[in-house]
Amino acid sequence: MTAHRLAPYSTLSRFALLALLTSAGAATLRAQTLDTVRIRTTDLGGSVYLLHGAGGNVGVFAGSSAVLLVDDQFAPLADRILAAVGELTDAPVRYVINTHWHPDHVGGNAPMTRIGATLISQAGTARRMATPQYTEFFGRTTPAATNDARPAVTFVDSISIRLDGETITAFHVDSAHTDGDAVVRFARANVVQMGDLYFSAQYPFIDLSSGGTVEGMIRAADMVLALSDPATRIIPGHGPVATRAQLAAYRAMLAGVQDSVARLVAGGANLDTVVAARPAKAFDAAWGNGWMKSDQFIRIVYQDQVRQTSP
Repeated sequence: MTAHRLAPYSTLSRFALLALLTSAGAATLRAQTLDTVRIRTTDLGGSVYLLHGAGGNVGVFAGSSAVLLVDDQFAPLADRILAAVGELTDAPVRYVINTHWHPDHVGGNAPMTRIGATLISQAGTARRMATPQYTEFFGRTTPAATNDARPAVTFVDSISIRLDGETITAFHVDSAHTDGDAVVRFARANVVQMGDLYFSAQYPFIDLSSGGTVEGMIRAADMVLALSDPATRIIPGHGPVATRAQLAAYRAMLAGVQDSVARLVAGGANLDTVVAARPAKAFDAAWGNGWMKSDQFIRIVYQDQVRQTSP
């Protein structure tokens, strides 16, 4: 197959990249620079593939006439991502769907527009990319995206694209990881990509500064569980491909931690008391091994609970 190539790209320093991160990609890049990242491909069947690199997972529909990507990681990885796509098909990349605005998922947008791809997102994601975004959890401001990195096509509730016999539908889940999240479903292939609505085998980051809520994360899991079956492959924002049963366990964890924290808050406990009570301890063995540690996750859930119950 023919690799898609870009003009030479000036890479950012490791520290400059870290300054742009607002999600789980920061943990990866502390351990390695982008120069060492290798793109790995997993075949999910039905012309759908998963690309692992640094930052958010990239979904690929490698059609015979056109390619659609879901997210695109970081600009310095664009050549390597496109080379991996070129091993799958000679077709050009025509569409990129962004699942949300975080830089480890949309950092490659500008290089994709330069080769003719159309950027698509939920309207809330495009709105956030148009202005600087402060993320309280990281104490960091992400600059507004350049014009060529902003989605040109937006939707409110859903959008569908039909390519080479596959129907690809992106639909909105409000106030979940952010306020502009999109789930992408490949109907014929029976694959669903959830972006950071789902962190596989680890506690998730919920961006409260961008309108995220625990309840929205639970609602997103319910929506995907309702349209999936035991054979459905689920691409998380971070981590390995998962099954419907694994997503159900994730949903149970979210609800269990939320319920435990809610009871403590209702009893008058403050943040330090809630953290000390370890309301997620029953889940730590299964979910506490990622970059988001249990006490950090509890702080997010507590802050969300207090915000939701404040008059």
